[in-house]
Amino acid sequence: MGWWQVNADTLAGSRFLLSPLAETFASLQLLHRGAAGRLGAHPGEQAWLRTHLPAYRALLADDPVTALLVRAGLGRDWIADFLTPTPLDGESFEEGVARVRATAPGEARAHLRVSLGGRALPAALEGDDVPERAARLLEYVWGDAVRPYWDRRRRVLEADVVARTAQVSRGGWAAVLDALRPGTRWLGENRLQVNLHEYPPREISGAELLFVPVTPRSGWVSWDEPARRYAVVYPCAGALAGTGERAAVPAGLGALLGGARAQVLVLLDSPLSTTQLTAVTGQGLGSVGRHLKVLLDCGLVERRRAGRSVLYSRTGAGQVLVEAAAGSVTARD
Repeated sequence: MGWWQVNADTLAGSRFLLSPLAETFASLQLLHRGAAGRLGAHPGEQAWLRTHLPAYRALLADDPVTALLVRAGLGRDWIADFLTPTPLDGESFEEGVARVRATAPGEARAHLRVSLGGRALPAALEGDDVPERAARLLEYVWGDAVRPYWDRRRRVLEADVVARTAQVSRGGWAAVLDALRPGTRWLGENRLQVNLHEYPPREISGAELLFVPVTPRSGWVSWDEPARRYAVVYPCAGALAGTGERAAVPAGLGALLGGARAQVLVLLDSPLSTTQLTAVTGQGLGSVGRHLKVLLDCGLVERRRAGRSVLYSRTGAGQVLVEAAAGSVTARD
């Protein structure tokens, strides 16, 4: 397994941040899996793929060199490093992709050889246009398949960050790290396992450690060793992914609060904005706002700001109420 040696000060100073480039690369990975016939089970991802996969397949069919680049760069066990530069605070997609484009051609080819696991680099990828091709592909994915949804996705990602931050305060970093993504967990003795691959450990104490959520079910690690910056990219919480599935509301809770208001309270297991609640519940914005005001006045939910969004989540009292209602259903069953 791969793990990083992280001292307490480094972990305490670690931060969550959002990256449009990371979101775009994760979306490219999803398109790549879809093009190979691996559509997965996530309803939201399936709907997105049905919309964008045909054009992506057509693009690769018309550009076989870029198709080779995708297959080489998204290796089975390793991603070509130049495709996933370590995110920077406040970096726009355009600024991020400029770093991909600025990669030295020889360095990009070296990264591709690593991602190929020792297999020979296809002759078509020996040219100096590899970084430019990669940048153009990422620009296509961003413009066609990510930017139209970015405002909504950003709100989902902000909600995930708020939820993880609250989890740190409740259960400490170990609880958060164990739940980030498969293969990531806190091993104790200042060791953070970042994947299941057999790679040498890295000493990153004193470095900048970042956690970067993305909405597709994807994840990777990246680092900029000269700058001592390390990042763990992880899929945001499944409940926030916006599949459109409605949460089950215990009958007793619905009778007490009203079905629509109870549904809002049940959904606030993870922080959500009024816009997200409107989308998930199918209720009107005004109705959601009225339900939230009542729940706030009763002390069952609380609100906090995350970036440009105001996010709502259950308080301890709200949690007890939901759990009690769910427990009564289980006892009758």
